[in-house]
Amino acid sequence: MQRAMGKQAVEWLAAAATDPRSCKRQWDQGADAVLLEAGRVWDVLSVPERLGLSTLDLLRRTKPPAAGPVLMNCGARRVGFFIPPAPATGWAWPGVRHARRGSWVAVPPPYRSSGWRMEWLLPPDGTGALYDPDVVRLALREAGGALAVPAGVSRR
Repeated sequence: MQRAMGKQAVEWLAAAATDPRSCKRQWDQGADAVLLEAGRVWDVLSVPERLGLSTLDLLRRTKPPAAGPVLMNCGARRVGFFIPPAPATGWAWPGVRHARRGSWVAVPPPYRSSGWRMEWLLPPDGTGALYDPDVVRLALREAGGALAVPAGVSRR
């Protein structure tokens, strides 16, 4: 079952490539990441690391837990949430970037837990699950508000 899910995840991610077979071949040959165009299968909402990790924590605590792939760019210190493709941005927040059609994203294979600069915090499972943009937006607001309050100060 695990092997089947891994193969499904590879197929799902590679479907975003202009040449899926070449993408899979590059991963098989040890490429840390392959450039894939957003907007075909998914978009990526990229946020600063601290905000992204706080947001991910909130998303994992929702009932039922929100689901979707989450990618960490260790070099840039950013966290990327995979969301459904969207034609317009609507994410006009400081530090938030919306990679959509026309944007390219470096993506490691889903079976590699860590790479040179890219690491899956939650790898794709092959089902096509993506984060609901509205749920991510709410979690970002909550996480952003929590980060803005100095430790030890009441929010009341």
